[in-house]
Amino acid sequence: MNLDNYDRRILEALQQEGRLSNQDLADRIGLSPSPCLRRVRALEEAGIITGYRAMLDAKRLGLNLMVILSVSMDRHTPERFAGFDAAVAAMPEVLECLLITGRDADYQLKVVVRDMEHYQDLLLERITRIEGVSGVHSSFVLRRVVERTALPVL
Repeated sequence: MNLDNYDRRILEALQQEGRLSNQDLADRIGLSPSPCLRRVRALEEAGIITGYRAMLDAKRLGLNLMVILSVSMDRHTPERFAGFDAAVAAMPEVLECLLITGRDADYQLKVVVRDMEHYQDLLLERITRIEGVSGVHSSFVLRRVVERTALPVL
């Protein structure tokens, strides 16, 4: 799908405020409501817009500690990776899991927990018990410098 200026403006607006009504979105980007709605539906059908979500405040939910984990695997086989992927996907504390290159680790995880006790349980009782995990390095986040979910619409 080739994106024009209206499509880009729709995407930027919805990334900032996903609860915009079609009328408000149309007013914001300078289209009438019918073509605006057709464009939004086309962006959804093309898979560019994949869903709408509420953003939550972790601290207000009691999730005060964010940790970046670098995880090494003992073997680089599809079965090992598939087992690890499935295990961490089932852990609600794991916000992001990336298979990476260029470092000693195979994975980088971003996790959020209540406190150090919660982290210790997550690490020792669940993550290190995943078959194939051979090493874990933890880095504790002191503060977030940049936090965004919006993608650049070029």
